[in-house]
Amino acid sequence: MSTGRINRTKGIALAAITSTAVVAGVLFIQSGADADPKPTLDEAKKQVAALQHKSEEAGEAANDLRGQISSSQARLKALQTAVNKQQAQADVVKRQIGSLAVAGYQTSGMSTTAQLLLSSNPDQFLSQASTAQAFAGQQNAVLRKFQDAQGKVADLQASAKSELAQLQAVQAQQNKLIAEAKSNLDAAEKVLGKLSDAERERIRKENEEAAEKARNERPSRDGDRMDDLPIPANGRAGVAVKAAMNQLGDPYVWGEEGPSSFDCSGLMLYAWGKAGVSLPHSSKAQANEGRRVSKSQLMPGDLIFFYSPVSHVGMYIGGGRMVHAPRPGKSVETSSINTMPYNSAIRPG
Repeated sequence: MSTGRINRTKGIALAAITSTAVVAGVLFIQSGADADPKPTLDEAKKQVAALQHKSEEAGEAANDLRGQISSSQARLKALQTAVNKQQAQADVVKRQIGSLAVAGYQTSGMSTTAQLLLSSNPDQFLSQASTAQAFAGQQNAVLRKFQDAQGKVADLQASAKSELAQLQAVQAQQNKLIAEAKSNLDAAEKVLGKLSDAERERIRKENEEAAEKARNERPSRDGDRMDDLPIPANGRAGVAVKAAMNQLGDPYVWGEEGPSSFDCSGLMLYAWGKAGVSLPHSSKAQANEGRRVSKSQLMPGDLIFFYSPVSHVGMYIGGGRMVHAPRPGKSVETSSINTMPYNSAIRPG
């Protein structure tokens, strides 16, 4: 190859490399500029609120599996108890077989006449000898009884194994949802991390002031502040409303049901529990408890559900307002029932 041709080839290659490098550099600069832009304070608040809501959705979906897990654990415990009981019965039959085998061995080598002569009670022996043929039948019956007992043990063990597999599958699903909830909270923290120290401090103070304002709305010990509700709350509903209002300012923590931190369904469970009404720890499950009421029929103590599918719950306190644990990063507060997409409502008890 001539020197000129070699130089031309090198020149083409160098041009290609340079062109690629320039394009890559432009893409890198562009992607670097677009990948991690600093949001404004208002944009950051909206992004954080959206991510926290996604975290709550995943958390409530995880809560909804609590009932399945509890029921499965109860069934598994019952099956394990049944396995142990059935195995004990099989062991009793097994010992009977052993006793029959020993008795059969001890007499198998002696003639009936010899056994009669050696018997301390000839009359009793003759009575037993008259049923000698039944002895073999008795052995067979006990063997069949043992086989039946062992079969039942095997069936129960298989059911327990299947129940355990189902339980582990639901627990794995719950763990996945919990991880999803945490991932959204981590993403919210990354958004906050893009803000300046002054901006983050401003958000912290705003949340702190909101929690303090909510705590100041708590009913007084003698309950006078409850009289300020737009609609009087009486009976068990009154007890539930007061219990929920007494938690104003407490932080939202997923999976908590009091006494000093709550998620949305945990607050409802806690408050109505004070009134003697048991509720599941899941907004979706709570939506199927009690009597359905329309939005126009709401009374204090009624539970209001939001989004579709249901992923949030609050307690109506009258005047178009509710008390609820809004989402991660916030505290129990009162707000309008129109701040979120309304789904349905029920009256517990």
